[in-house]
Amino acid sequence: MKRSRLVRLAVAAAAVTGLVLSGCGDTDPQPPGGSNGSINVLSVGNPPMQDLKKLTKKYFTAETGIEVNYTLLPENDVRRRMDREFARQGGHYDVASVSAYEVPIYSDRGWLAPLDSYVRADKDFDQADIFPNLVASLTGADGRLYAQPFYGEGSFLAFRKDLFRQVGLSMPANPTWEQVASLAARIDGTDGTSGICLRGLPGWGQNLTPINTVVNTFGGAWYDMEWNARLTSPEFRDAVRFYVDLVREHGQPNAHRMGFLEVLDAFVAGKCAMWYDATVLASSVEADGSSVKGKVGYVPAPHDRTEKAGWLWTWAWGIQQASDNKDAAWEFISWASSKEYQELVGQEVGWTAAPAGNRKSLYANPEYQQAAGAWYRQEYTAATDSADPKNPGVGPRPYPGIGFVGIPEFAVLGTAVSEQIAAAIAGKQSVDMALAKSQDLAQAAAAKYRGE
Repeated sequence: MKRSRLVRLAVAAAAVTGLVLSGCGDTDPQPPGGSNGSINVLSVGNPPMQDLKKLTKKYFTAETGIEVNYTLLPENDVRRRMDREFARQGGHYDVASVSAYEVPIYSDRGWLAPLDSYVRADKDFDQADIFPNLVASLTGADGRLYAQPFYGEGSFLAFRKDLFRQVGLSMPANPTWEQVASLAARIDGTDGTSGICLRGLPGWGQNLTPINTVVNTFGGAWYDMEWNARLTSPEFRDAVRFYVDLVREHGQPNAHRMGFLEVLDAFVAGKCAMWYDATVLASSVEADGSSVKGKVGYVPAPHDRTEKAGWLWTWAWGIQQASDNKDAAWEFISWASSKEYQELVGQEVGWTAAPAGNRKSLYANPEYQQAAGAWYRQEYTAATDSADPKNPGVGPRPYPGIGFVGIPEFAVLGTAVSEQIAAAIAGKQSVDMALAKSQDLAQAAAAKYRGE
């Protein structure tokens, strides 16, 4: 695979009113120090990153001579490590898998290196091929680009076509959440499956991501335009109660302990009749070895009061400003986020495993269209026509974000609220109690925005 030569060119302090990034004195083990011949990469350990790690030495290192030392961690763990690392600017990690949430915050604080000059110099990269909405989400307030998407994702509802036929049910082309709840009740227990599987594990990037899409489409919001918390409003309460009741009544056992990877495993193992989650995970559903391969249908994210309800997300590669190996780091990014890498995965692993949702060209590729025929149209639609990140609900709000609240405080606030909701899913407290506690946390978090 042809690659360009190495280009040579001369949270947040996430705080909830008085809380600062925790663990500043910790002693996390660090990888070996990078050099011009090696870089250290910190990443969430999702399946596409696992494939990347397996292919790096044979294809990237063999051609460039650059060794890549990976640290792959579960999402909650990688966020904690990344927040501490970037806040310190210690330079231990040259590259990290940042998201649409971190990029505006990290870039505003000077923690990420801008990539514009690299993009201009590396003509083989084809920046114009990246979906514009992802480029916008990875652009700082100064108008400069700070990360490149490894893959993008929206959300959709997957369902077992074989089980639906077995019990005589049909899935609407554009289902509402009420329709989904009714279907879950009717199909629950068929062949030992749960009616629907949903994330319940605490974490602002775990259970709160899907819950926020339900809140948005039910008409709820975290704050009104004066930054008063709205977590006990009827719309917010109805949305969370709906989600908690659905997963408690027709969801998988121990849902409060299950994040997206655990729920994915359950669906692939044939334990779920329906599943609402990220479009990128469809490749695992249709992979060889999946017990449900070829048995699954896909429809848009369920909605209620809005026409669209799916989230927009990307895991992207950013370079730490303190890195001494920025050129080598860019060479890695330009390979890992390239059209050529997608083709490599298609050939070596299978087209269903190609990191998707980031480049237009993938969806024009006949081989990908054939391999991903069950879901690629929904995936493409999610990548290009998701809910509006600036206005995903039914009324104005003072913050951006679909599956998250785009303020630095949300890294701590969201996790605290997610823990309260997980306790409700576990049956340890009522939804009203969980939201009453969460309302106080959210009100305190926004005090500075109210001028207090």
